[in-house]
Amino acid sequence: METTALLADYDHVRKLAMQSLFQSLENFSEGTVIVDRNARVVWINKHYAARFGFDDPAAVIGLDCESVIPNSMMRDVVKGGEPILLDILETDRDPIVVTRLPIKDDTGETIGAVGFVLFNELKGLSPLFSQYARLRAELISTRQSLAQVRRAKYSFSSLIGTSAVSLEVKRQARRAARLASPVLLLGETGTGKELLAHAIHGASGRADGPLVTVNVAAIPDTLLELEFFGAEAGAYTGAERKGRIGKFELAQGGTLFLDEIGDMPLALQGKLLRVLQEQEFEPLGSNRIVRTDARIIAATSADLPALVAQGRFRADLYYRINVLTIRVPPLRDRLADIEAMAYAILDKLSVESGAVHLELDRDALAVLCAYHWPGNVRELRNTLERAVLLSENERIDARSLARFIGDGRDDRDERNPLDSRAGQQTPHAPLATPLAAPPDQADAPQYDEAMQAFERRFLTDALRAAGGHVTKAAAQIGMARATLYRRIVALGIEV
Repeated sequence: METTALLADYDHVRKLAMQSLFQSLENFSEGTVIVDRNARVVWINKHYAARFGFDDPAAVIGLDCESVIPNSMMRDVVKGGEPILLDILETDRDPIVVTRLPIKDDTGETIGAVGFVLFNELKGLSPLFSQYARLRAELISTRQSLAQVRRAKYSFSSLIGTSAVSLEVKRQARRAARLASPVLLLGETGTGKELLAHAIHGASGRADGPLVTVNVAAIPDTLLELEFFGAEAGAYTGAERKGRIGKFELAQGGTLFLDEIGDMPLALQGKLLRVLQEQEFEPLGSNRIVRTDARIIAATSADLPALVAQGRFRADLYYRINVLTIRVPPLRDRLADIEAMAYAILDKLSVESGAVHLELDRDALAVLCAYHWPGNVRELRNTLERAVLLSENERIDARSLARFIGDGRDDRDERNPLDSRAGQQTPHAPLATPLAAPPDQADAPQYDEAMQAFERRFLTDALRAAGGHVTKAAAQIGMARATLYRRIVALGIEV
């Protein structure tokens, strides 16, 4: 009898303790809320309701907790039955520190949850707040950096040229920017297909979304699927601790640019086709379905119809991406644009290097217009950059350019399959001014000697421009450092 009374007294004390604890938390807390098994508010104190814009606490009774307290996790506590003892809740004002506890009946079933605001200001947890503030600032900075990286770097104003073919490409690209269909960019290497893809994205309704690029030719076949679709944690070696987000998921709401799609392996072409048709995919090692809303822009320097005929590219994928096709012309088909392009490149080079702005002589322009440019715009920039590096005055003449492209003027055998004029003799404009009178045959140096003399002078000038730094000089002229060291020794150049 005495034991029974004692146990009853213990139970009474326990209930009083629980009631006292709740009342103490409610009194000292800046906010308290209770929800039912459906995460609907059954009680909230006046101060907490006012924080979220409700003057009358009774007005929120029966509402979903998320509609009253944005970012609330009370529903998670109700569903999981586990407490969240310490958490930071972001609000439209300052963040607050909260605790959330499940409410269970006598059978142990979760029938609701109660939440308390432990600290209305994070000053009460200075060390924790300092760490939180630092991590938050780093996260914001990282997100901003990523957003900047994944924005279009070029616009239609970056597409230089007023020739008929250039204006037609711009017209087609602007039309493509207004539509949502896939775009296929065809053109030789170095014609500016990536620049055009940036411009289309930047002028589209997805401009505020990310622009994500995948260079298919630069990624090993075994890694392409991972690159596209990502993987869950533990799906592959090295992924035990964390997974990887694929490019399709990164490009949500934006544009996915698939460069050199003609190099994609057949096995992956089928999976890409399914994603384009179904607008969904599963990351590697996952049963999770991810919906995708990424606009596709594909580019290639390959002859896709020929690859289809050879069985190296799926016909159904070709038809799926070949909706809006834009052919980017080679530089030799837009000779009228070369002067404007050359000066735009020189302006950019002068800004990058801090050098004085250089001018082109008329005979230099004639050389540029006479050359057939197998490397297109990329080769034009490389040629002008080398000329700027070795220029000793403020003007670039024909002789300065001839050492890079003069011997290649009549080499017209290197044709890209996409060039509609392949196999035809394409006339080139004659030089406006002869480069130099032919030397007397008896005094002409031997070819090997002339080439060594030129290379010695070229490398010496490059080293002088780099202040004697071999690594810097190698980077500026596009040569491996080890190769440059070997040539310095072989040619007896003093560093």
